[in-house]
Amino acid sequence: QVQLVESGGGLVQVGGSLRLSCEASGTTSSTYIIGWFRQAPGKEREFVAAISWAGRRTAYADSVKDRFTISKDNAKSTLYLQMNTLKFDDTAVYYCAAGAPWGGLGPDWKPETWGQGTQVTVSS
Repeated sequence: QVQLVESGGGLVQVGGSLRLSCEASGTTSSTYIIGWFRQAPGKEREFVAAISWAGRRTAYADSVKDRFTISKDNAKSTLYLQMNTLKFDDTAVYYCAAGAPWGGLGPDWKPETWGQGTQVTVSS
């Protein structure tokens, strides 16, 4: 089973940038998807972005498209989420997730493994 550890969250001003990292270890598969979800206070967890394990295919939520970039360093088994032009609505706990492509590469994906989450707070 894969283990996921996120880092890089914090406090950032609106319009600023932040990069999240997720280090993956353990048993993985070349068929896996790895990606990011987020959960804001009082809201359900939502899909943010995902990438195929080899890094060739990506998917984004409409709300972050053109602002966020997901990438993967296969040598380091590390996933990144570069977040630019941050908005107040981006405030949430961000979770790294991984697993088989149940539901496909996109918002319907149902990951099997989750990280512990990292807080991102966008302030004025």
